[in-house]
Amino acid sequence: MAYWLLKSEPDAYSYDDLERDSATRWDGVKNPTALMHIRTMQPGDVAVIYHPGDERRAVGIASVTTAAYADPEAADNAAGKLVVADVRAERRLPEPVPLAALKAHPAFAGSPLVRISRLSVVPLTEEQFQIIAGVDR
Repeated sequence: MAYWLLKSEPDAYSYDDLERDSATRWDGVKNPTALMHIRTMQPGDVAVIYHPGDERRAVGIASVTTAAYADPEAADNAAGKLVVADVRAERRLPEPVPLAALKAHPAFAGSPLVRISRLSVVPLTEEQFQIIAGVDR
């Protein structure tokens, strides 16, 4: 099992939206590194949903329900360059975890979350996931 952090602007698609829909296709990713991460996702992986922008906080947990597949909505995507994966809402975090708290934790010192702030799909270690999920805060 792998752990991921998925960023979504709350006014575009929030964790509230995911809870309402219960599941969704995680799409709209165009960055090559983020797409590479989606390509490695597998069913059963766990994802932290993070709201960037004004909020800058982790808000919920989701599970990956499909392996990556070619984005069916992408125009002229014959080569499958744009990929998506399906996720399902699992639970809201008891309290949102602000980016400042993560930056202050030594386990995130080398994380792409801190180093590459514009990356929309970020791999997490199990330790980092546990910190966000509230096991080690």
